[in-house]
Amino acid sequence: MDQVVCGQRAEAPPESDPVAQSGAAAPPGGYYALLQEGTLVPFHCQPSIEGVVQPFPRSPKLLRKIAELRKVSEEQLLRRLAELETERNITEAHIQSLKKRRANLSRSTEVMKQEVRERFGALRAVLQKDEQEVLDALELDCRETSTRLDKVLKDWDQHLSQVQKSIATTQKSMGHSGETQGNAQTDFDNLSHKKTEASEAEIRLNEDRFEKLLKNLNTIFKDLKAQLQRKNLLLDSSHVMIDRQTCHRHITVTGEGQGMCFSGSAHSAPEHPLQFDKVCCALGSAAVTTGRCYWEADVRWCSAWAVGVAYGCLERKGRNKGAKLGRNRNSWCVELRDGCLLAWHNDRNVACHAGPGVPDRVGVWVNYEKGKLAFYDAQTMNVLQEFSAALTSVFDRAHHQFTEPLYPAFRFLRPAAGHLWPGHMAIRDVNTLP
Repeated sequence: MDQVVCGQRAEAPPESDPVAQSGAAAPPGGYYALLQEGTLVPFHCQPSIEGVVQPFPRSPKLLRKIAELRKVSEEQLLRRLAELETERNITEAHIQSLKKRRANLSRSTEVMKQEVRERFGALRAVLQKDEQEVLDALELDCRETSTRLDKVLKDWDQHLSQVQKSIATTQKSMGHSGETQGNAQTDFDNLSHKKTEASEAEIRLNEDRFEKLLKNLNTIFKDLKAQLQRKNLLLDSSHVMIDRQTCHRHITVTGEGQGMCFSGSAHSAPEHPLQFDKVCCALGSAAVTTGRCYWEADVRWCSAWAVGVAYGCLERKGRNKGAKLGRNRNSWCVELRDGCLLAWHNDRNVACHAGPGVPDRVGVWVNYEKGKLAFYDAQTMNVLQEFSAALTSVFDRAHHQFTEPLYPAFRFLRPAAGHLWPGHMAIRDVNTLP
């Protein structure tokens, strides 16, 4: 092995090279090492040997750069450590917050249950009080009627006593002297025939009042049942407004964007790309993309209308089926035309279960994730029509799930001959209704 001594290269004696003697391969060129205890160790890792120097000593600049790199690396590690400790503290605090919320969950639920019990208890108390008042009124009517009947019965008992007395006197006078017969005749003459008075027929319970009471209770029951059903839907109520950009030129938006009027004269404003140009239709401004939503449309001033939901891809131009509610796969609706209430989707229709008459308000409920849509008579809460997976065959669909944002949709229809064109349709603010 060559060695450098005082800047001059010298050859080591062959016998002094243990690597050569052992037959092992020599280390790579330019790499100087010593074999210590059978291990090949680089020179720069060995203690300095007198008269021997490294072949490529590190420059002071390189040493400074290495020191700076080590220093930067330590600073980065310290900063990273501080960030990790901060993250640990934040995570621990969040975990404690979640545990506290979990601990408070049962307590909050019990508080809510108690409030619900109090509300229903108040309802029961009002019903029980009213029930007792009605029962007391019936009892009072019964007592008054009974008192009047007792008085009439007493009069008839007295009359019966007189008749029986006259019968006894007459029987006794038979076969006796003329004086006795004269007394019997006198008693008979004094006893007048008692006639039934017309007022007696009027002594009875006030059945007319009772029938009215039952009728009112039945109405209250239906209204209460409807309100109890409606209360769950109101939990999903959402604020719906009309998108003015989608309105047909004969539709004028009124109020705060929750009313629509049909106008015989068209607007002079330029046509918008989202505007319906042939079908007298309008969409809501906000779409349903998740969860459950409920809103109501007041249609009492319309003789022909359609209320429903539609995808944003519903056609806006032209008069073909792609632009009409319920006549395509992109929209669902209930429709009143010529006095008939029908539910439409995918150009299929079924008759709605509206009962007598047509609804003044239509409730629309959407459960987006489950692909459910229901229309209600908002006054009686009777279900007009439901759209779900169970009815896919009716509307010629393989499945029933919503795949795009749903917009509230409204349409003014051409009325039957002799009827006025529809005048007004409004979205009810269900949060302010009683």
